[in-house]
Amino acid sequence: MTTSNTGLNTGLPRLNEAAPDFRAHTTHGDRSLADYSGKWLVLFSHPADFTPVCTTEFIAFARAHDRFAALKCDLLGLSIDSLFAHLAWVRNIEEKFGVAIPFPIIEDIKMEVAGAYGMVHPGAADTQAVRATFLIDPKGVLRAMLYYPMSNGRSIEEILRLLTALQTSDAHGVATPEGWQPGEKVIVPPPKTAAAAAKRVNEGYETTDWYFSKRAL
Repeated sequence: MTTSNTGLNTGLPRLNEAAPDFRAHTTHGDRSLADYSGKWLVLFSHPADFTPVCTTEFIAFARAHDRFAALKCDLLGLSIDSLFAHLAWVRNIEEKFGVAIPFPIIEDIKMEVAGAYGMVHPGAADTQAVRATFLIDPKGVLRAMLYYPMSNGRSIEEILRLLTALQTSDAHGVATPEGWQPGEKVIVPPPKTAAAAAKRVNEGYETTDWYFSKRAL
């Protein structure tokens, strides 16, 4: 990882390696990465409390909370604001928008978690986390990362789609094509030997060529 002039690590964690460990204060009490062992986790950062784009994202995450739970996935937010600012913002969202926030939000004033996950990009702002989203599997392995600029909100539908795709790949040993949705055909891994490639067209898949085959689940 590289280090910014603030002394923070600004490099990115690596996919398919253990997610950086943490223990932090949240709006639901202390949380650590180990608390989510055995479940999927979506850890997401936002630049600041009481900002319009972040508010829309939090409302959307809250409304999708039960859908994430159905996929055995917890949600965990983060910003560099204080716990008291988080609590005030959560109460404001419920009062002004009628939406309760059911997931915890990490207080990260010292930017320890943000630094470990590469959430602070000095080119954007030295004291704010960009819109980063991390999908961590039940073994604590980082499986996907999404980064958005401060000016543009994320698609929670895409995060749900990606989570479902990852779980499908794990369960069935397949890949998923562009824009894949549950119920659509998946991609069969291509053969790795000349003999296997020769056999592929006779294996019962929807095969366009030896390297490109689909099947229904």
